[in-house]
Amino acid sequence: MTLSRRHWGYLLPLACLLALLGWAALAPLRADSRDELFEIPKGTWERRMAGDKVEILPGEVRLTLGYKDVLLLRNNDVVPQVFGPILIMPGQDFRLPFEQASVNQFACSAHASGQMVVVVEALPNPGTPRLVWRIEALLKALRGMRPAPAK
Repeated sequence: MTLSRRHWGYLLPLACLLALLGWAALAPLRADSRDELFEIPKGTWERRMAGDKVEILPGEVRLTLGYKDVLLLRNNDVVPQVFGPILIMPGQDFRLPFEQASVNQFACSAHASGQMVVVVEALPNPGTPRLVWRIEALLKALRGMRPAPAK
């Protein structure tokens, strides 16, 4: 049986899609840096003292072992910030590496609630878990690219 041009028109894009999904499911995860950076911008403390409910850091940070497993906090504000038992001075960075999957709750003065949760997930295994992880990461990145709603 020979395939017509019409069949090739369907099979070629399907083969490309399957090859892409196979790569996403099996390719190793790589990152330029294992740091996941979060910055406390200058003026955060002043805005809070003025009554502004500033949310500069997410309430929950998700890290992945062997990929992005170092939390890096950068204090660009003019006052010290507390993260867990650590005092981060103005202009100072604090790096916290994680070595096992866990859920960690920290006191955090940069949050209005005073708390931040760090969820450290195991590196997804090759196959379906890695494919799902990559799709979720892509969707998260696309949601982050949306423009802010007009006021």
